[in-house]
Amino acid sequence: MRRLLTVLAAGVPLAAAVYLPTASAEPQYGSAAAPANCSAPSVNAPAGTKVESVTAVRQAGGTIHGTGILGGDVFNVPAFCQVTVTLTHPGGNDHAKVQTWLPLTNWNGRFQATGGSAYSAGDNGVALGTGVKNGYATTTTDAGVGDVLDTSWALKGKGQVNTVLLKNFASRSQHEAAVVGKEVVDGVYGKRAAYSYFTGCSTGGRQGYMEAQRYPNDYDGILADAPAINWDRYEVATLWPQVVMNNEKTYPSKCEFKAFTDAAVKACDKLDGVKDGLVSDPSRCNYDPRRLIGTKVVCDGKELTITAADAAVVRKIWDGPRTTSGKKLWPGVPVGADLGGLADTTDPGTDGTVQGKPFPVPALWVQLWLKKDPAFDVSKITYSQFTQLFKQSQAEYNKVIGTDNPDLSAFRKSGGKLITWHGDADQFIPTQGTVQYRKQVEREMGSSKRVDDFYRLFLAPGTSHCGLNGFDGSADGLAALTTWVEHGKAPKTLPATLINANGKQVSRDLCSYPAVSRYTGHGDPALASSFRCVSPSRH
Repeated sequence: MRRLLTVLAAGVPLAAAVYLPTASAEPQYGSAAAPANCSAPSVNAPAGTKVESVTAVRQAGGTIHGTGILGGDVFNVPAFCQVTVTLTHPGGNDHAKVQTWLPLTNWNGRFQATGGSAYSAGDNGVALGTGVKNGYATTTTDAGVGDVLDTSWALKGKGQVNTVLLKNFASRSQHEAAVVGKEVVDGVYGKRAAYSYFTGCSTGGRQGYMEAQRYPNDYDGILADAPAINWDRYEVATLWPQVVMNNEKTYPSKCEFKAFTDAAVKACDKLDGVKDGLVSDPSRCNYDPRRLIGTKVVCDGKELTITAADAAVVRKIWDGPRTTSGKKLWPGVPVGADLGGLADTTDPGTDGTVQGKPFPVPALWVQLWLKKDPAFDVSKITYSQFTQLFKQSQAEYNKVIGTDNPDLSAFRKSGGKLITWHGDADQFIPTQGTVQYRKQVEREMGSSKRVDDFYRLFLAPGTSHCGLNGFDGSADGLAALTTWVEHGKAPKTLPATLINANGKQVSRDLCSYPAVSRYTGHGDPALASSFRCVSPSRH
């Protein structure tokens, strides 16, 4: 479970990356002198808030241990000044802590804010430490809520949602952190940051998009990866695999699920022109899971035969949620992604029975924010009830936390730049939801070329949720973002290290959407130079 949650970390499923891009660059002000003392600066309360306290503590650095479920460590962190500002919204009885860590030497002149993971609004110390190590003055906020799976704040009474803390988590606390963090930087260093950035994955990715949509002047650049946008819809949609298994009364094992995934990857591997263990464009993979019916697989030493019922479950999960009349509600789990993430099951009981084990993030959303009842049994949801819950979530929460407004004209006008990478094998947040949003932005703003002027999307073949943060490969999106913001050079590709189906590292230049990668016909398939980006119509 720890590995599962760690992979989640940067945004929802949990996503505060244990690894962050380095984006090392020359300091804007040379080697910034250490403040005469690490003392609490004067902080003005952001609009609608009251400052409850401001503290400053000089920290020696060294090894930073991440708190909570996610944990993680950062080593060799230089000494820093830790400033904590506690805010409240009068009448809300909330207490949101904004932490800013400021390197005492070698500040690079930049400000960076970091997002949260799952139901945590901010970082657990790992991204803060990494930011300081790379020369950034780094800020995060807890929004007054708890750790990644701490939802004790959701309800303030029987059947009553805590709307104050939900609003904090959904939108306003990130903006307030931007305002406070920049003021702290000015107060401690005696000068404002030359550039400001936001970084996050999953929940953090959603927060980045919320900033671009609602507070377009907060940041010069936003790196928002595997974003949990369309929250009101995708959270319910990701409970679909459990609903399918429970209604079909069929629970394939992890081993059987893997057999389907492996077969699909093998069948669609060559669509990019070469067999390299990666599916470059899963949207073109039309593998029919029924082709595996009758195949025998060995799971935990036992030989099992893939059944028609198994194939039917996988087909529904890949297809995604639909109404009982067949209307598509949301994209399904991408072909090539680990089906065990959302379609997890318990180990067989003494009588051999198996039950579904829902991923906690969508299960909690349905129990607490939709049913307003922690005891609600999600395993009893029928297909028709699922549709009702999906529509209820849209109606009640789209405007609060949907984060799907395609009008980014104010962000574009502000000069802001937005980069997103999303794994094509994301097992928790369907990749096509991000693609759909990008298409909506293009329709809203006129053309793909116009959107490319400030917003670029990169899809990563074979990559899991927030995987390029070091879990399943790597890419330095922050370096690309700073180059774009500070030197005007837009990234045509995003260099990355990917992990293919054989577990081997390969280099790839991720293509700027909608272009896809295709083998040139010669060269080592493990090298990026053997591929080129082409339009989907030529792929």
